Amino acid sequence: MTTLDDLPIRDDLRGLTPYGAPQLAVPVRLNTNENSYPVPEPVVEAIGKAVAAELRDLNRYPDRDAVALRADLAGYLGHGLTVEQVWAANGSNEIQQQLLQAFGGPGRTALGFTPAYSMHPLLALGTGTRWIPAARRVDFGLTADEAVAQVREHAPDVVFLCSPNNPTGTALDPAVVTAVLDVAPGMVVVDEAYAEFARPGTVSALAVLPGRPRLVVTRTMSKAFGFAGGRLGYLAADPAVVQAVQLVRLPYHLSALTQAAARAALAHRDALLGTVAATMEQRDRIVAELRGRGLRVADSDANFVLFEVGGDQSVAWRALLDAGVLVRDVGLPGWLRVTAGTPAETGAFLSAMKKLSWEREE
Repeated sequence: MTTLDDLPIRDDLRGLTPYGAPQLAVPVRLNTNENSYPVPEPVVEAIGKAVAAELRDLNRYPDRDAVALRADLAGYLGHGLTVEQVWAANGSNEIQQQLLQAFGGPGRTALGFTPAYSMHPLLALGTGTRWIPAARRVDFGLTADEAVAQVREHAPDVVFLCSPNNPTGTALDPAVVTAVLDVAPGMVVVDEAYAEFARPGTVSALAVLPGRPRLVVTRTMSKAFGFAGGRLGYLAADPAVVQAVQLVRLPYHLSALTQAAARAALAHRDALLGTVAATMEQRDRIVAELRGRGLRVADSDANFVLFEVGGDQSVAWRALLDAGVLVRDVGLPGWLRVTAGTPAETGAFLSAMKKLSWEREE
């Protein structure tokens, strides 16, 4: 049987495994930060009608630039954004890949503050961009001075900032973003995939976007909108950034069906975003209960929680899985990440954690 080693694959891809969390059939799946609530039936019907309206014309290519969808996204984001400042693609991963294709590439570098979203270095690898892992503090925090010092040291062409950060869950102080912008020689990308779940008072990088042409804010409909299966991500930036990514995007990259479904979802955003408050309540429940049991837990502005297990995280992960609860081992020694689910799912996780703690005390 032919293996990858038998093919003339790029040397820097040899020995790697594809990105992806385990997809296992278990009663409670809380490992991929999905929205645990199904799409409401009225929204299902609206999306179905919108998609059906496109079927007769599938012999034609879709709107190559998704102008109507981008206008809807600009309206949702607010902050005075226009269609010329918004771009959409198949998930925020593709958005970030296009940014690296346009502003990274061979001979260029991208920097991120780890632990952070594990796809960023893989996107850098795929685009031939050298990845520089910068450091966070032991408590996963990041101050403006610490960020600035590392950006100055490496002078990267692209800087990734995650707010809220994945896997830690904590949002950035806007001062970190502006300080990095002041010293970064290239583009600064703020990944706000979980922005809708942020605690009150959290400021989005969208607020500092005007007059900063090297700042890009990326978002997704996968989380708060419960549209993970629809695969729709987008960015907000200076119009020149949108023009740049249009140079590298594949032609007709967003299907007519995706555009129609996303527009219908945006039109019913009040119904879809109605689960955000409930998810935040379960997130805060997890934080409070785990801290009440003496565990260290990272502050979270997202729909997930990073928590310390007090030992080998792979053993704890397996024990939770045996109890029917799937969480995420993100590779941080002694820590696991759990998505905030429905009250019943959260209860199942907390019950499994209580049993796990009791067994360790025996």
